[in-house]
Amino acid sequence: MIFAFPATYVIWFLSELFLSLSRRSEKSDKNNEDRGSLGLIWTIIIAANVSSYYISVLLPLAISENQAIRYVGLVLILAGVILRFSVVATLGTFFTVNVTIRPDHKLKTNGFYKYVRHPSYSASIISFIGYGISLNNWLSLILVTASVLTAFMIRIRIEERTLVGYFGDVYLDYMKNTKRLIPFVF
Repeated sequence: MIFAFPATYVIWFLSELFLSLSRRSEKSDKNNEDRGSLGLIWTIIIAANVSSYYISVLLPLAISENQAIRYVGLVLILAGVILRFSVVATLGTFFTVNVTIRPDHKLKTNGFYKYVRHPSYSASIISFIGYGISLNNWLSLILVTASVLTAFMIRIRIEERTLVGYFGDVYLDYMKNTKRLIPFVF
């Protein structure tokens, strides 16, 4: 079972690398409004994950004395990966890892998008929470979750500014009626 941890982490990393390499905008896209946020996200994610790991080794602040909690974390990582790929699939060609508007871009407001405006980030956050739990360390969990949430909130502001610029009042109305990341809450 010791291989479950590195195997899950590798699957998670490779899934994100696959999205990053296969879902970039193209020259035919109308706007590339990313403003360097993709690089910022990757930098924060790598720094937070590495720091969280070393903190878990150096400062044992167990979430639970029962080590089974670590496997709950692995399940959350994989659940987040599966959910994220489901969201990407529902958005189809309009999903890109960098902020852009594609030709004939359509606003999706059904499915996952009926409940949150950024379900892909919601799914990723589940994976990062899982990572913190898999380390069985309170400080690691707080650090990785807060860091990633901060990076995503910066990115969300950039995305929403771009979407309001393109869709106008339609997106503003959507914002009024749909939460950002957590259904019915936030």
